[in-house]
Amino acid sequence: MHFDKSPKEKPCCTLPTVKKLLEQKRKRETFTAQPSCSTASISPPVPTTATAHSSASEPFTCPGTSSSYPDMALSFEQWTSGGESSLGYYPGGHQGSGYAAAYNLPMTPVYGTQQQQQQQQQQQQQGFGDIMHQSYECQMTVADPGMASSWSLVAPGLSAQGFGSTMDGEKLERARMMLNRMAYSKAVRQDEDGDTILHIYTAKGLREYAYAAAERLRDLDKLDAKEHKGKTALLVAVTANQAEIVQDLLSLGADINACDFNGQTALHLAAHYGFPAALQAVLSSRPAVNLEARNFEGMTPLHCAAISHSATVKVLSGSGQLDVVLQNKAADKLACVQMLLNSGASLLSQEIKSNKTVLHLAVKEGNVELVRYLLRIPLPNIRDFVNMKAHGHTALHMAAGLHANPHQEEILRLLLSRGADPSIRNLENDQAAHLLQSGPQGEQLKLLLKKRGASSRRRIAPAQDQ
Repeated sequence: MHFDKSPKEKPCCTLPTVKKLLEQKRKRETFTAQPSCSTASISPPVPTTATAHSSASEPFTCPGTSSSYPDMALSFEQWTSGGESSLGYYPGGHQGSGYAAAYNLPMTPVYGTQQQQQQQQQQQQQGFGDIMHQSYECQMTVADPGMASSWSLVAPGLSAQGFGSTMDGEKLERARMMLNRMAYSKAVRQDEDGDTILHIYTAKGLREYAYAAAERLRDLDKLDAKEHKGKTALLVAVTANQAEIVQDLLSLGADINACDFNGQTALHLAAHYGFPAALQAVLSSRPAVNLEARNFEGMTPLHCAAISHSATVKVLSGSGQLDVVLQNKAADKLACVQMLLNSGASLLSQEIKSNKTVLHLAVKEGNVELVRYLLRIPLPNIRDFVNMKAHGHTALHMAAGLHANPHQEEILRLLLSRGADPSIRNLENDQAAHLLQSGPQGEQLKLLLKKRGASSRRRIAPAQDQ
């Protein structure tokens, strides 16, 4: 859909769609945040403090992810269109909807860090547009998963009352005046990708204009309009890590449990991408938010957070070099797991396709950090939780199948220490010991399981006599 441009406007000043804005934002942040090496270089994760990044999206399929979870069975959209790595916000070759002309969209750049400002100046010299606003950056201390006393909100600095600076009152009034003068047909119009003006403002991080647009669309009963992938403006705000706009949209009545065409709610998206601030903004609207909502793959937000954390940790463990960006991202994703659990997400929830709990998912991927954290949670029925079956397999069976994984023995010991039963058999009548690798390492682990199994039987016998 195209609109006539004003005579004073340059022909190249068309506004790209939401997916292009998010793609370009991610590429810019990747360019500035990546280390000097050309590939992702990593070291064992040691973060205790994480900086929440405002990256627009992160491909769900991480290098090194287990082949048993292709694309993690979630089909998260990546907001990419390919072949436009050098485009800015107002690329000359984009055949967009002409929102800049139709809606008098503000062209004033919003600046972030000094490094972003320098990059923006360089891009403007090359003909690029403005830099997407980085709306949230704060230091977040991640609780030590090895301490039971850490079972509290991991991000105390993230309050429901605010996620940064307040809105500019003067700018908000200008935005309201502009939106109030806008004709109904323009206010509710959706471009060829289904994006409304609210979607565009949200993806750009223009908080005051997004708020004014949301007020206008709320009055027109269009606040939850969906673009071509089923995302409402709220879902776009989460995907773009715009926590303040998330909070604003919810305060104006946006549907907190709206889902896209893959069944992903705001919680699913925030948990997958590892955005603690956006997640906290959604969680602050309890009890309206559905913590156990299922996407169309049968997974809750907690399942998504665990799978995403495991994928990032697997990349981190693949190299001995330092990658602070990935370390921070892993810490953010673990923070999302903790925040969901603190808010009441159920550890016992099983994803629909294979009946795996979050513990099964962590063990299967060899994610010892997450396993350690989950097993520190004080549950009255911890033994029952550890011995839950997923299509016949307990977490101990899955740990026995972690051949050549450097954390296999530690995971086995952790499970055994919390009541895992080595005598339980799967659907093939195999105990965990039968699934161990051959060779000296396997024999050593088999002795460990046999010793623990005998110890368990000795404890059970007196209890039965009593």
